[in-house]
Amino acid sequence: MPSTSSAAATSSSTVPILLAAPHRAMFSVGAILLAAGMAWWLWVLIAAWRGGPLAAQALPVGWTHGVLMQYATLVPFVMGFLLTVFPRWMNVEAVPRHVYAAVFGLMLGGGALVLAAASGWPQALPVGLSGMLLGWLIALGTLGHRLHRHGYRDVWARSAWCALALGAIGLAMVLCASLGASLLWVPAANKIATFGLLLPMYFTVAHRMVPFFSGNVIANYRVVRPIGSLLAVWMLSLAHLGFDLLDAANWRWLVDTPMTALLLWQWLAWQPWKAKRPGLLLVLYVALAWLPLSFLLYTVDSIHSYITHTNSRALAPLHALTIGFFSSMLVAMVTRVTHGHSGRPLAMGPVPWFAFMGIQGVALVRIAAEYLSQPWPWYIAAAALWLLSLVPWIARSLWIYLTPRRDGAPG
Repeated sequence: MPSTSSAAATSSSTVPILLAAPHRAMFSVGAILLAAGMAWWLWVLIAAWRGGPLAAQALPVGWTHGVLMQYATLVPFVMGFLLTVFPRWMNVEAVPRHVYAAVFGLMLGGGALVLAAASGWPQALPVGLSGMLLGWLIALGTLGHRLHRHGYRDVWARSAWCALALGAIGLAMVLCASLGASLLWVPAANKIATFGLLLPMYFTVAHRMVPFFSGNVIANYRVVRPIGSLLAVWMLSLAHLGFDLLDAANWRWLVDTPMTALLLWQWLAWQPWKAKRPGLLLVLYVALAWLPLSFLLYTVDSIHSYITHTNSRALAPLHALTIGFFSSMLVAMVTRVTHGHSGRPLAMGPVPWFAFMGIQGVALVRIAAEYLSQPWPWYIAAAALWLLSLVPWIARSLWIYLTPRRDGAPG
């Protein structure tokens, strides 16, 4: 049985390892809240299907689901990546440990309180959101400082920073709603998170990194990443957001049609047929294929609403985007960064493959559920499959973040 002193030494040694690099700390936040948030959502779905009571809620549960999954879960992964690569992209000083440690503590504590609010302690919601927003602003400020030091010359860094700034506005709207402003600010903030923050952010990172990764392993690879396509995705994404905020889904096809064509062109321009191996490259292209597919579904949905004057069924394309693209790309990119920054081979192992293939199944089930007469069992099946697929990957990732690099290098 270990002594108290040895247990304390182990605990004290774990904290410096977790804070040895920004991605360790922030990916840990995302991983913990990813598992906890989806477990909460599965509980909500089962309770609603069975007609059982839910704990007291500060917000409608569907809106809380959007806040948890986008602002509290996906964004810490984004921040971990940006706090690591921003200095490298622009060859400026690294982010100090005390800065990303503060972001880590505030995002983890704030996210946990938001989850507590959803689980029966609604009074915790504004406190949790305030903590998250403060951590967000610290990250935004330190990244903005480095962008300024570089003279704003890196277009991808500018794009990523603008997306993070829009996300801060969305999170502030949720906080205001929790303090007495209109509750309708919450669904608006969730739409900002999807089309003002996450879609531009994910596409920015893919626009810069996918051709770079491909060129490193594919002979005679032709790099195609025109700045025009990045700007066009920004414009069309914000236009889509505008139609959403105006509740004009039947006119959304005006921007979703060219967005579908643009995203398909960019995917083909990146030559996916050349990316059959290694697995870590292949999964990036599979994830990217969900982008044009999701906007094709948005286009069909909008045209159908326009012609028939019926309500939009945009939850199907929304989950093609959020599960199919965001979640697939999350597993692909986080696995690459985790392996590369822990001294492990850049290869997909059994656990990441299980997670990635499971997410493809989750996306298909969740999309199909929107077109079934009795969707609730399929909603539950999708959430359960999500947990089954990702919990082993989450557990393995957390273990890596809490242990030293295999190669003995710092970080």
